[in-house]
Amino acid sequence: MKTSMTAAAVLALVAGPALAQAPSAGNLEKLGEFKTTGTAEMVQIPQGGAKAEAIKKTLARIKLPDGFKIGLYAIVPDARHMAVGPQGVVTFVGTRKSKVYSVTDRDKDRVADDVREFAPSIKFAVPNGVCFSKDGFLFLAEQNRVLVFPAAEFFYEGPDVAAFLVAKQGELIPPSEESYNHTARTCRIGPDDKLYLTLGQPFNVFAPGKMDLYKKQGIGGIVRMTREGKEREVYAWGVRNSVGMDFNPKDRSLWFTDNQVDGMGDDQPAGELNRAERPGMDFGFPYYGGGKTRTTEFKDKQPPANVTFPQVEMAAHAADLGMTFYSGNMFPQKYRGGIFSAQHGSWNRTKPVGARVMFTSLKEDGTADKTEAFAEGWLTEGGEYLGRPVDVAALADGSLLVSDDFAGAIYRIWYE
Repeated sequence: MKTSMTAAAVLALVAGPALAQAPSAGNLEKLGEFKTTGTAEMVQIPQGGAKAEAIKKTLARIKLPDGFKIGLYAIVPDARHMAVGPQGVVTFVGTRKSKVYSVTDRDKDRVADDVREFAPSIKFAVPNGVCFSKDGFLFLAEQNRVLVFPAAEFFYEGPDVAAFLVAKQGELIPPSEESYNHTARTCRIGPDDKLYLTLGQPFNVFAPGKMDLYKKQGIGGIVRMTREGKEREVYAWGVRNSVGMDFNPKDRSLWFTDNQVDGMGDDQPAGELNRAERPGMDFGFPYYGGGKTRTTEFKDKQPPANVTFPQVEMAAHAADLGMTFYSGNMFPQKYRGGIFSAQHGSWNRTKPVGARVMFTSLKEDGTADKTEAFAEGWLTEGGEYLGRPVDVAALADGSLLVSDDFAGAIYRIWYE
């Protein structure tokens, strides 16, 4: 979106269909009508002090391939998924709590100097998923609502910013299926200019009685819809709890991570990195708990004949989350066109594993080749977490951002 776009033009693009959904009264409605809310200035997050020094001490132990460096980019409380603005002005960061943050590097020294709450007048509920369209619209996927901010990159500094509904509260999933578990949504705008959303199902393995409802709604799958929230369809099914996806710019295929069934032992089932070449593919859950490992609950039921197994089987219980295709020019040729993904780290394994950034190269035919650890050291030999990576995103200069909700920080990895 060009900076010269008028308020009327923005309204014509998004307000009509969004406002027709009758947003709840209050600040969101005011923002959709370009009215002020009376909200005070946003809270800014200090970027120095003892916390910054402690994080830098941790980063000194991170292992990277030769020639790579890592540093503290920003202190961001509960930092989860990230969306880098297409104008290179600001990065937005979601959380699993109730805040969204904007992160700005004003002097372009590759260290953020301004971190503040975004749209503080709006009450968010698990605003984890943030993503940009190419024309600068910021989409925000909450637990059970989707919002769009048509000019977030240009009006983020004030407490009031134009906001509209894509899916109003209670429309993303049936309210009866809301849960405290597996509610961190992620989003992407696809090559078809449609909005894609991951919808984790709330159980370890859901009961057979939930099957029809979940298939219809896309719970335990990935759904897509127009940017206005219309023409919703289930794009992929059999996905236990995906918290990261991205499109391969070369062949437009959708890749996504998936967190697999707990309670089956330290070394099974495998975590997953999957490839969806077309709509309608089935990735095996709940018949398979991860890879080709059958679940106890569905072991006596016949799985679908058309199940697609993962491109990569990751370490069991490493909790693979955010991922991105690397299209920058800073890193060596080996990494260009490949996939960086974050492993959050295990929570129910007797010997913890994960807390690292992985890299997966691709073959000429677009399938996965080799997967290896790229950045690690947030998990000590004694099993203590010093950090827990969540998401990865590239800046305009080709460096890689890594978010960490445990340390409350974003790191920057660059190549010298």
